Order: sequence, then structure tokens, then C-alpha cells
Amino acid sequence: MGALYVHVPFCRSKCAYCDFSSWATRAGDPLMGAYAASAARMVSQAGSMGLLRGCRTGYLGGGTPTYLGADVLGGLVAAMAPHCPSELTVEANPDSLTDDVLDALLGAGATRVSVGVQSTNAAELAALGRVHGPAQALDALSRGVAAGLDVSCDLMCATPLQTDESWERSLADVLSCGIGHVSVYPLQIEDDTALGRRYADGDPAFNAEDVQAARMEAAERALGAAGLARYEVASYARPGKACAHNRAYWTGVPYLGIGTGASGMLCAGDYAILRTAAPRLPKAPDGTWRVRLTVTSGRRAFAEAAGMGDLSYDLEFLTEQQAAAEDLMLGMRLAKGVGEGLLAHARRALGAQAVDAAVAEARREGLAQERPDGGLAPTRRGWLLGNELYGIMWDLAPGTVLEASA
Repeated sequence: MGALYVHVPFCRSKCAYCDFSSWATRAGDPLMGAYAASAARMVSQAGSMGLLRGCRTGYLGGGTPTYLGADVLGGLVAAMAPHCPSELTVEANPDSLTDDVLDALLGAGATRVSVGVQSTNAAELAALGRVHGPAQALDALSRGVAAGLDVSCDLMCATPLQTDESWERSLADVLSCGIGHVSVYPLQIEDDTALGRRYADGDPAFNAEDVQAARMEAAERALGAAGLARYEVASYARPGKACAHNRAYWTGVPYLGIGTGASGMLCAGDYAILRTAAPRLPKAPDGTWRVRLTVTSGRRAFAEAAGMGDLSYDLEFLTEQQAAAEDLMLGMRLAKGVGEGLLAHARRALGAQAVDAAVAEARREGLAQERPDGGLAPTRRGWLLGNELYGIMWDLAPGTVLEASA
């Protein structure tokens, strides 16, 4: 297992666009402490079983992990840190990234914090249902940098009330804080959200595809001029500041997910190990190469669980051929694309004729180009029309992915 993800599903309030596994929770609710203690126990359980051997990176996401408070958060980070020697990221919201929380993160072994800023315009923040203000966001970024953590910032584009000028201002504002990493996401209006209900009658002009593309291109120009290069479809970093954990997701590194709504990806051997602690899990079908799991137990059930064997899961079982197609699809999210070695494996697993036809189609459509070393990388068009490129690669997968619940 190369990476560990732990999910904290608690927030001060639910944002207008959020369809993640998270719930508005009153400050100090004992459930948060019980949940964090259960997550820490399961991290320890996974380590003792050998599931975290070779783990290099960790990510504590949500929800809002910093809403747990300094003591509870520090305990959970301390449980993760021994298994994450290369990088340990904690997601934060500006309103809960207090000085004592920063001290707790540093003391417990976190190396990186990812702050959900989204905008530095007060009206835009209010339209998104965010509870912090612009000054609070910029102060949180600056304090994180001053504390010695690697600091990343999330920004959202094509949102209500946003203009070209306000978008440029948000980019300039966060860059002024000296951060090393920025992730830029176009707003996705999901059905079961406040924004989804507000705009149920049609797609709003502020979120049109051409607006999204223009804002993404503006971000690339502004961030590039400041020394942050795009290394993934939505992420930019100064030299040496790319997120190793995010890269693991796009390069087929197995990872374990712990927490309500958390997803993981295991090789067949690690899935067999997990079944020793969770015998309710079905045996992997013959030919399984990769298993994707999502924890479906609710937050209270998770808090009360003695270990991973008490949880419920949704599962997907991928064959070697399906995993090879998935690796090509995910690799196309990276600016550098995929290497010749991965293409060679895909040709062995899927057949050279099929893979070469997909590569030719991607090149013919202007979505990808050959690398000097024989690999394949997305073009600028492939970056902006990523779903078309990803679809070409995933269509190589034969059959239907087998699904189960336990």
C-alpha cells in the first residue's frame, strides 16, 4: 500500500455546492471525538496487519478535519504520521485553521495543509455558502506558510457572481501569501445540493463550458507567471511542491481509505489481507487484479465500530485488462501523461492493436501527442476536453466491472 486516506465528515455548515460525505455538526459534539478515535484505531489496525507496509503519503480530508479542534485533530494526525514518512496533508478551512490547530498539526507530524479558500471575493464566498471571509482566508494561508508547513490553496472558478476581473484578483491574492501549490476547480453543480436546487431549471451562463475553459486558461497564465507549473489537470506547484499523494492517485499506486465515504484501491493481495479482519467481505472473483472499496457505514456506525471488520463497503473488482485501461485514463490527468512502460503493459494486457488504435484516435482528435521517450501526453486541447480523452482510454476496458456490497 503506497498511500493512506482518512475521511472526516464533519463541517461547521454545508456549502451550497457540496455533495461530499459531510454533515453540519455543532462545535464540540462528542461524536467527532469518538469518530476520530475510531479512525485512529483503524489506522493502527491496518498497520499491524501489514496493510500499510510501503506507505509513503497520507491525506486527511473531509469535510473539515480542522473543525475537530487541536487536541482531537492532533491525536488523529499522530496516528497517521508514522505511516506517512514522505508527506502528510491535512485539509483545512480558514475559519478553523487557528494558531493552536497549526501548532497541533506541526507537533503531530503533518507536513502539508490544503486550505479551502475558493475565492477572495466576499460576495462570491457568500453565494457558495462559505462561512469565512477574504481577509480570514489570506491570513490562514500566510500563517500556514509562516509556521513552516507546505501550503496549498483550493480555488473555484465559473461560480455565481464571479467575473474575469474578480477571478484574476483571487489568483493574485493567494499568490501574494507565498504558497507553493494551488488547485483550481470549475464549479460542478450537483443535483442534491443547494446550488443544484437553485438552478434546477437549466444550466446557468456563469458555469458554461466556455467560461470554465477561459477561467482555467487564465489561471494557468497567472500561476505560470508566478512560477507554478501545471502538473495535473487542476493542480499547479512551484518546483518540489507538487503533492505526492495526489500523484499516487493518478499513477496506479494502491491506497487504503478509512472513514465514512472514504474510497480505497487495493491490489488483490492486500484485499485478501483485509478480508482476514473483515470476513464479511466477499472473496475476490477469479482474475481480479484490483479492488476498489468505498466505506458505506454512516458516521455514527463508524464511530462505534471496533475495527474495519465492523464496517460496510461497496466494492468493484477489476481485471488486469480493466485496470490497465483505468491506468491509462488516470495517467492522462497528468501533464506529463503516461510513459512507454505503461503503454507497453497496456499493449500486453489489452492487445497492441486496440491500444494503438486508441492512441491514434486521441492523436487524430488533437487530444494527445507522443512524447520523445515513446510515452503519450495530453495536448492543451486534451487538457481542456479531458473527459473526451479519458473516455477514449477507458473504452479499452473489456466487459463490465463486477460490483458487490458487504
